[in-house]
Formats: sequence, C-alpha cells, structure tokens
Amino acid sequence: MHLHLKTAALYLSIGAAASTLAQTPSVAMSEPWAKAMCEAWNGDATLTVKLVESDWIKNDGGRGYKAMQIYRADCPKSARIEMQVALKDSKATCTYGGASKTATLDSGADYLMWADTARWREMGAGEYGPMRAMMFGRLNFAGPKMEAMGNMGPFGSFLLLVGKVPGDWATCP
Repeated sequence: MHLHLKTAALYLSIGAAASTLAQTPSVAMSEPWAKAMCEAWNGDATLTVKLVESDWIKNDGGRGYKAMQIYRADCPKSARIEMQVALKDSKATCTYGGASKTATLDSGADYLMWADTARWREMGAGEYGPMRAMMFGRLNFAGPKMEAMGNMGPFGSFLLLVGKVPGDWATCP
C-alpha cells in the first residue's frame, strides 16, 4: 500500500507541473503571443468597428489586408511579429497573428512599430497613449502617419491590448 501512495504522489506532482507549464504565458511578442493578440483584437469593438467606420481598413495597398509588424527594440536578436487585418463580415478583423510574413511593408498602408520592453509595458498599462508615446520617442513608428493620427482612439486601444494579453516580458522572444 505504501508503494501505491508514492506512485499516486508522483502522478500528482507530474500533473501539477504539467498544469503549471500549460498556464505559463508565452513570451511577449513571440509567435504564440501574436496569435493571442490577434484573438484579442477581434474581441475589441473599437478596433473591429471604428477602423471600418474611418475607412482605415480600406487602405490595404490592394492586397486585401493591412500588415502591422511590431517588436521589442531591446531584444535585438528577436524577429518581428506580424498581425494582418482585413475587412471580413463588415469588421476590421485580425486574420493572422504570428511570425512576420510580409517581406516588404507598404509604407502607405502598413505599420512597423518598435519600442523597448519597459515602454511597451507602460503603453499597455495605459500610462500614456500613442500621441505622447510618439512625440517623446517612446514608440518608434513607420507607416502612414496621417492615417494613424486620424485613428488615435483605435490606436490607443491597440496599445492597451499589449497590456491585456498575458506575456512573459522578462524573456526576449
């Protein structure tokens, strides 16, 4: 009987370890994290609705989607992640989140954003919005600036998603 208790204890500890691993958030700005960002995007009405109302989604360079690539500047060996957003069912829907696929971004339609980890965390926590982040060089940005300026509300919602999606920020992707 004593052996059965030890075996049961071993199985319980293995199960607990597996459960802990399953609950560990993915590394922030890694491919799995980008997929979670895409799912979070689709649950945010400001992004899915307002970006259609403003015609933001229509400026897709003729490809049928807008690409947004982001990365953590203080993780120099890390690859960019990408989100692709397309008009689907009358909504600006994230259709892909993962590793960068768009080899050449269209500077008139697509976005590239990078910042140090601490700055991403501050923006994700709502400490300041996109306007202040760009004005003070906390968020680096390439893409259609006037279009972004006309969509500060949704842009702010996007930055808040960075803080809502669980991620391990202590590790570089």
